[in-house]
Amino acid sequence: MDRERIIALFFFGLLALITYQLYGVIEPFLPSIAWAILLAFMAHPALAGLNRYIKSRSTCALVIAIGVALGVILPAVWLSAQLVREAQGLYTTLSHVSAGDSVDRAVAWIRGTSLGARLDTMLTSHGIRLEDQVHKIAVSAAQLTSDYTVKHGSAVASNIVGFIFHFAIALTTFYYLLRDGESYYAGLQQLTPLHEADKIAVFDTLRLTLSSVMRGLMLTSLLDGITLGLGYLVLGVPYWGLLALLSAAAGLLPIGGTAVVFIPAAIYLGLTSSWMSATILLVWAMIVLAIIDNVIKPLAMGHGTGMPTVVLFFALAGGLEAYGPLGIFIGPAVVAVFSALLRVYRREYVREEGASPTPPTEGT
Repeated sequence: MDRERIIALFFFGLLALITYQLYGVIEPFLPSIAWAILLAFMAHPALAGLNRYIKSRSTCALVIAIGVALGVILPAVWLSAQLVREAQGLYTTLSHVSAGDSVDRAVAWIRGTSLGARLDTMLTSHGIRLEDQVHKIAVSAAQLTSDYTVKHGSAVASNIVGFIFHFAIALTTFYYLLRDGESYYAGLQQLTPLHEADKIAVFDTLRLTLSSVMRGLMLTSLLDGITLGLGYLVLGVPYWGLLALLSAAAGLLPIGGTAVVFIPAAIYLGLTSSWMSATILLVWAMIVLAIIDNVIKPLAMGHGTGMPTVVLFFALAGGLEAYGPLGIFIGPAVVAVFSALLRVYRREYVREEGASPTPPTEGT
C-alpha cells in the first residue's frame, strides 16, 4: 500500500471519527438548529427587502431576530396568563356546576337519546339518580385536573425552563444564519462532489421544496385561525380570540389538528347555550377545513415542488412518522432531493449507457 493511500485512509477515518463526535456534541440542539434553519428560509426574503434600506446585514438580521423573538414571547406571555387564570377557575367552576343549569341540560340531552333513556331506566331500577352521577363525574374531573396540576407542576416548570433555553439557542442560530447563511449555503455547495449543473439542480430543488411546504403550512394555519375564529365570534364562544390563536397553532399538528380546539368548543356551546349552535359550529368547521385542507393546502404546498399530490401526502405522513413534527419539512425535502438525484442519474448515466448503437452503413 503506497503512502498516498495510507494518508487518504487515515484522513477519511479521522474525518468519520470527528464527525461522529461532532454529532454527539450538537445532538441535543439539533431540533433547535433545524427550526432556526427553517425560520431563516422563511425570513430570507424579508432580510433581502430590509437590506435595501439598511445596508448593514448584521443590523438587518438583528432587527428581524428581535421581531421574531417579540412575536413569540409576547403572545406566549399573554397566553400563559390566560391559561393560568382559566386553570385557577376550572376546579371552582366544575365543583359548582350543579348550581346552574348545565347539569340539567346535560341530563336532559342524555335522556333524549335512546341509549341515554335506557341507561336512565337501568340506573333508576337500581335506585340511582342520573343527575347525581353526572354531578359526581364533573367533580371527579375537576379533582383529577387539580391533582394532575399539583403532581406535574415541577415537570411543567422544568419544561418551561428547557423551552426557554432551546428557544434562546434557536434564536441565536437564527440570527447567525440570517447574517452569514448565504456563505454557509455556498460553502456547502462547493463541498458537494457533483457537476455544477447537478449541484444547482439539487440545491434549488431543496430550497423550493422547503419554501413551498412552509408557505403552504403557514397559509393554511392562518386560514384555520381566521375562519374558526370567525365562527367562535359569531356563535358567542368566550375567549374567541384565544381559541382562534390555538386553532391556528393546532392546524400544524399532525394528528387531531384543529379538531382538538373546535370540538371541545362545540361541546361547551351545547352544554351552556344550545345544541343548535354546537351543530352550526361543527358544520362550519368541517366545511371550511374541507376546503382548506383538500383544496388550498395541496395547491399552496404543491406549487414549486413539482410533486404530485399523492407523493406529497406520503412525504408528509412518512416524515411525521420518522422525524416527528420536523418531519413536515424533512419528509418532502428528502423526497424532493431523491427526485433531483434521479434526474441527475438519468441525465449523466442512463442516456450514455442506453444510447442506441450507430446503425451499420450499407455495404458492410
